[in-house]
Amino acid sequence: MAYEVDFLGVGEESKSGDAIAIRFGNLQGSRDEQTVVVIDGGFTKDGESLVTHIQKYYGTSVVDLVISTHPDQDHINGLFAVIEQLDVKNLWIHKPWDEPYGLADLFDDGRVTDNSIGERLKVSLEAAYKLVKLAEEKGIPVQQPFTGLSLGNVKVLGPTEDYYKSLLKDLDGMPKPKRAEDSSFFEAFAGLEGFAKRAMEWIVSKWGEDKLDDDDTTSAKNNTSVITQILVDNNRLVFTGDAGITALDAAADQIDACVSGAKLKFIQIPHHGSKRNVGPSVLDRLLGEPVAQGETRSITAVASSAKQGEPKHAHKAVLNAFTHRGAKVLSTRGNGVCHYSGSPAREGWSPKDAEPYHYKYEDEA
Repeated sequence: MAYEVDFLGVGEESKSGDAIAIRFGNLQGSRDEQTVVVIDGGFTKDGESLVTHIQKYYGTSVVDLVISTHPDQDHINGLFAVIEQLDVKNLWIHKPWDEPYGLADLFDDGRVTDNSIGERLKVSLEAAYKLVKLAEEKGIPVQQPFTGLSLGNVKVLGPTEDYYKSLLKDLDGMPKPKRAEDSSFFEAFAGLEGFAKRAMEWIVSKWGEDKLDDDDTTSAKNNTSVITQILVDNNRLVFTGDAGITALDAAADQIDACVSGAKLKFIQIPHHGSKRNVGPSVLDRLLGEPVAQGETRSITAVASSAKQGEPKHAHKAVLNAFTHRGAKVLSTRGNGVCHYSGSPAREGWSPKDAEPYHYKYEDEA
């Protein structure tokens, strides 16, 4: 089987996003011999581009599966156009308002009930709620993507239902938990991120030196991201959304337990290449330990970043860390990227050079 993975160019200025189209199977055969998957749709306007891309390059208006990794606007808003304009057969998206998991007991306010938490989640996750309603109106089956859910060669590696539940109390709009330490970190981080423009300094790097740590400092919402695996023959393709270290480590457990014998061929660099989402230990698990300079592995890693997203997206320390582990690293910088295997090159598309090693770069002081 062959496959194509398309990252549409999202982010004309500094705001990055994800809009990903994938097809695999006999790409020279009929539509029935292929599977088309969409993972996230970028901002609202990116949805139109995604629809056009699938119709033009995949020659179809039928999408077998749409996956919404999490309800940030740079991931979910474009999916409305996909649901409205294409023939979508399945939607995977979390909908915690339907069953708020007995969360009322976790909060200080005794007036809080599971029903009121469900209503809060509809407001907090409004785009996801509206997307589910649109899909239901169109008769599209909706499933919650927890670990183990699969459709053919597509499988969810994370999050587990229990881990997802543990993150809900830290989402925006939730009441104060009974113990401040349960959510104080995520709330404080979410409130402080971007509060002030920090001073910049030049970082000097040398081969094999990861300028990253193993602390998970991403938000609760980002850690709810669906992590997806697609197996095409003996190739493993992994899509990470905005997942952080804790979520990625659990996904690595699932990969370790896989008996298919598939080798990692492609991985999405989480959260547009943010420094807060990966560390040396989890990268060693997912890609392998660092290689000698000049050595490579047959792995492509792509960060979906805005044209003016640097230094945050994609962070040079993250690009270097993937390069240390032998991956061919690409950063979209607002342009479309197609990674493919077994399919002919497209007319008008040319190969993209791997990211150079960054020996000196700017970073927040």
